[in-house]
Amino acid sequence: MSDLPVVVIGAGPQGLAAAAHLLERGLEPLVLESGVSPASAVAEWGHVRLFSAWPELVDKASVRLLEPTGWASPETGYPTGAEWIDGYLAPLAKALGDRIQYDARVTGVSRKGRDRLVDADRAEQAFTVHRVDAEGNESRLEARAVIDASGTWRGPNPAGADGLPALGERAAADVIAYQVPNRAEPARFAGKHTVVVGAGDSAFNAIHELVQIAADHPRTRITWVIRRVVGDGTFGGGAADELPERGALGQRAKKAVESGAVDLVTGFRVAEIRRMGGGAVLVGEDGRELPAADTLVVLTGFRPDLSFLSEMRLDLDPTLEAPRKIAVEIDPNVHSCGSVRATGAADLAQPEPDLYLVGMKSYGRAPTFLALTGYEQIRSVVAQLAGDHEAAARVELELPDTGVCGGAGVFDDPDSAGGGCCAPAPTVLQIGRTPVSL
Repeated sequence: MSDLPVVVIGAGPQGLAAAAHLLERGLEPLVLESGVSPASAVAEWGHVRLFSAWPELVDKASVRLLEPTGWASPETGYPTGAEWIDGYLAPLAKALGDRIQYDARVTGVSRKGRDRLVDADRAEQAFTVHRVDAEGNESRLEARAVIDASGTWRGPNPAGADGLPALGERAAADVIAYQVPNRAEPARFAGKHTVVVGAGDSAFNAIHELVQIAADHPRTRITWVIRRVVGDGTFGGGAADELPERGALGQRAKKAVESGAVDLVTGFRVAEIRRMGGGAVLVGEDGRELPAADTLVVLTGFRPDLSFLSEMRLDLDPTLEAPRKIAVEIDPNVHSCGSVRATGAADLAQPEPDLYLVGMKSYGRAPTFLALTGYEQIRSVVAQLAGDHEAAARVELELPDTGVCGGAGVFDDPDSAGGGCCAPAPTVLQIGRTPVSL
């Protein structure tokens, strides 16, 4: 099988980095990208500014591939998604050339002549990768190994607090957005009422964008819905976050709430989305109803698409849908201060030899992934595939602390919100312009 390529699924930041590392190790990559351009998922949130600085957003092997072309790595600043593409990802894709195939959506991965049940000589058989283009044309190719860097962008979590679409969510799809609003395109939100559902970095970004829209367009209303009560970790780690812009992101959202620009509704778990006129009403599991919204922005995280790996033998954590060996490090139910460590090939290895889930997809449903994490994973995985076991086992990255202690805490206990062993008791704030009965 040595003459076969290593198939990389996804031409995002991690997939492109994988191709660069494979080339540097003398292995031939073939990157399959479902979009028509590199980093097509990043392009969909291109207006959002990253909280990682430029030096944390470029991969070392990719830099070595690019530098002979005259490209220079940006040294300072925090790019938007679009700037990340223009300044790094698109040039990297150009350098990789026809090793990337666009409009190639992977629909299945298996072993040649072996379905999931067959043991005999399984590891000696090539992988078969099925793909389809936009016109529905199907094809199959063979690979010596598969690196799945397809991410989770296409799998947003629903609004329903039980992890399923809320009643009426599908029927209300025309008034729901699962992406961060863009202040440069205000029409959908200007002078209207928007309800944001979610409590992570994407929700912080949404609040920031909507506040900017509201500043330019009177009568714009913003309601922000979270499932927990307010605690020390609600708005991120602040000054304690070792990525300063990540800490600042949450603090901007906090100021928007405290100023009255945003009404915060806490302890609200969505059960139903009820159409009303041209908008919708959120109904909580406790029966509460919020004022009708013109638009709902649902930013409750993401989940991996495992459907095309159904013939692969996987060992995934039953909670996170992440490789089992890294799950304890990233589980938000148990995560404590500074406990996330870098992960490599040994952590990501599956019962199916030479198959690796990397990047955002390797974190399953956990929300704490950084580009730095993925680049270290790629370095280790490609070293393993190249037979350099010493390099694969070596850890070359120390991740920055978030400044947020603990995990989810006891889900219904206000005293544990923000949670965990090292978090001080939360401060409950009087928030927003309109009192909310909890």
